[in-house]
Amino acid sequence: MNPLTQQSKPAASTAPATRIRIGAALVVALALVAALGLKFSDRVEESTSDAYVEGNIVQVTPQLGGSVVMIAADNTDVVKAGQPLVQFNDVDARIALERAGAQLAHSVRQVRVQFANATQSGATVTLRAIDLARAEADLVRRQQLGASGAVSGEDIRHADDAVKAARATLTVAEQQSLSSKAMVDQTSIATHPDVRAAISQLREAYLAIARTTVRAPVGGIVSKRNVQLGQRVNAGTVLMSIVPPEQMWINANFKESQMRDIRVGQAATLHADVYGNAVTYRGRIIGQDAGTGSAFSLLPPQNASGNWIKVVQRVPVRIALEPAQLAAHPLKLGLSMQVSVSTGGRDSAVTLEHASARPPFRTDVFGREMEQADQMVQRVIAANLGKLVAGVR
Repeated sequence: MNPLTQQSKPAASTAPATRIRIGAALVVALALVAALGLKFSDRVEESTSDAYVEGNIVQVTPQLGGSVVMIAADNTDVVKAGQPLVQFNDVDARIALERAGAQLAHSVRQVRVQFANATQSGATVTLRAIDLARAEADLVRRQQLGASGAVSGEDIRHADDAVKAARATLTVAEQQSLSSKAMVDQTSIATHPDVRAAISQLREAYLAIARTTVRAPVGGIVSKRNVQLGQRVNAGTVLMSIVPPEQMWINANFKESQMRDIRVGQAATLHADVYGNAVTYRGRIIGQDAGTGSAFSLLPPQNASGNWIKVVQRVPVRIALEPAQLAAHPLKLGLSMQVSVSTGGRDSAVTLEHASARPPFRTDVFGREMEQADQMVQRVIAANLGKLVAGVR
C-alpha cells in the first residue's frame, strides 16, 4: 500500500471535527452578541409578578347615634345603592318631629295674626285721620260762629282741644301701624323669620328620623360587618363595609430599575392567578405613586444609621382595567396579578405633568333628604294658612 495514501486518511478524518468546532464557536458567538444586544438595547416591555388587586372599601357609618333594632345585610350579601342596611330605634325622633311640626304650625298662625294686625293698624290710621279732619272742620265752623257771638269762647276752646286730641290719636295710630308693619314688612308668611326658624327645626327633626335608617352609600358586596342587634352605637361608628366590584384597579410594584421607561398612558396586559392564562385583561397606566413602598411604610427605613445594605426599591404603579372586562370577569381585593407593560410609547410625562381625567367617586343616596323634608314643610304651611286676608301673601 502506498504510504502517502495511509498518511492522508487521518487528515481527512479530522476535517469534519474541525468544521463542527468552528460551527459551535459561531453559535456561541452569535448567542453572546444577541445577549449583549438585549442587554444594551432599549427594552420594549417591563413585567412584574408583584401586583395585586386594590379597590375602594366604603365604610358604612351612621350620621346619628341610636340603638340597633334591625340589620338587613350581612357579609357576602350584594346590596344596591340606597338599600336599607341598619335601622335604629326612632321613637325619640318621631316625638321630636311631631313637636317641630306643631311649632311650625303655631308660627304660621302667629305670623298670620301679625299680618292681620298690620292691616288693622292701617285701617285704624285711616279712621283716626277722618276723626282729625272732622274735628278740624268743627273747630273752623265754631270759630266762624264765634265771631258773631253765636258760640261761646268755651265751646271754641273745647273744639280746639278736640282737634289736638284727634291729632295725637292719629300720631299714636301711625306709630302703631309702623310697629305692626315692621314685623311683616318686605316678607311673606313663608319667608317670615319666625316661620323660617320653625322650618329649620322641622327640617332638622325630619332629617334626624330619616337618618335612623342607615342606607348603603354605594352598591357592592358587604364585608366586615361588626354591628349587632340591640347595640348602642354612636355617630361615625363603622357598622360594615361595602366593596364596589366595578371600582377596582391594579397596583403593580415595579423595581426602580424598571421605572425609566414606564409612562402614564402606556398599555398593559394582565393575568390573574384566579383565572390563569384563560383570561387576559387589558389595562392602562393612570398614575405612579409619589414614593416607594418603603417610604410610606409604618416604620420607614433609617438608611443613615448602622450597617447599610442596598435593597432594590419598588414603586407602586396604578393600572386601570377596562370596565367591560372587569364586569365579565370580576376580581376580589388582594388577588395576585401578572403584569406586562408595553414601554414603546415614551412621549408622555412620567407623572408630574399628568392631569388625572378620572371621574370623581359620587353617591346620590343622600340627595333627596332635603327634598322630602321640604315637601313636609310645604304641607304643614298649607294646612295652617287658612283664608288669607286680602293683601297678605
